[in-house]
Amino acid sequence: MSVLGTSTIDVFPLALGGNTFGWTSDEPTSLAVLDAFVAGGGNFIDTADGYSAWAPGNSGGESETIIGTWMASRRNRADVVIGTKVSQHPEFRGLAASNVRAAADASLQRLRTDYIDVYYAHFDDDSVPLEETVEAFDGLRTAGKIREVGVSNYSPERLQEWIDIAIRRGFALPVALQPHYNLVKRTGYETGLAPIVEAHGLGVVPYFALASGFLTGKYRSQADLRGASREQMANAYMSAEGLAVIEVLDRIATTRDTPIPTIALAWLRGRPGIAAPIASARTVEQLPALLASATFELTDEERTALDDVSARVGG
Repeated sequence: MSVLGTSTIDVFPLALGGNTFGWTSDEPTSLAVLDAFVAGGGNFIDTADGYSAWAPGNSGGESETIIGTWMASRRNRADVVIGTKVSQHPEFRGLAASNVRAAADASLQRLRTDYIDVYYAHFDDDSVPLEETVEAFDGLRTAGKIREVGVSNYSPERLQEWIDIAIRRGFALPVALQPHYNLVKRTGYETGLAPIVEAHGLGVVPYFALASGFLTGKYRSQADLRGASREQMANAYMSAEGLAVIEVLDRIATTRDTPIPTIALAWLRGRPGIAAPIASARTVEQLPALLASATFELTDEERTALDDVSARVGG
């Protein structure tokens, strides 16, 4: 287990992404994935109130609803750590204090629980004074509706401002940061956010840890991407430099007789400050490679090879 930042929350060093639930995974499949994740030692589940409003026929909150059904039927709420987010649900957009409070209550209802372990500001909302948002999150914590505060998709400047406000006002500091960070997306996190993480002991829970499937190795050309559910997202990583990363991953995976996703996630898990990379499984069959990353150790030579080749990728 890994401690999440400065909190007392112990998490499995891999978070199961819930963005597929109610989107590319129907409810029975989602429940089976959740069961298998816990059976494999996992306890940290990541979702958001907006998942998956983008899918035809959905309105937002589908992922939380499925997770809530699962926890209620398995009676395991005390055994799992739930992280969810606010600002992107179609009915609860933004981070005004009244919206944060209403959205949290709606998430609690869908999750069928009376508390959220980690509640993230999903995206910055510069139309609202940041102090108002920080105060709203602290109010939820004081009320016992959330255990800890998290921040996602914030610039280094705005993250530092959040922390400064919390210190000045005596509010709870964020314990978790959720950035876009992986083998083919390093620069933004490492140059701007990492120093703040180190200074304040934040636990980092990177999303797109497998680069929308690109780092599984299944996309080696534009033809491979065509028609995929994540075609547009994964296409952002398709470059000569990105494919060079896949080549090194493939070489290590072949030598170690280990799936490529295991290698990519193990690299990320071993970076400074990382508490638990987030990875999604559309089916139960995809889970073993993800779970294995929690204990797989790269050699110094393998890690250096990945460090070097990924440093050549822009972004």
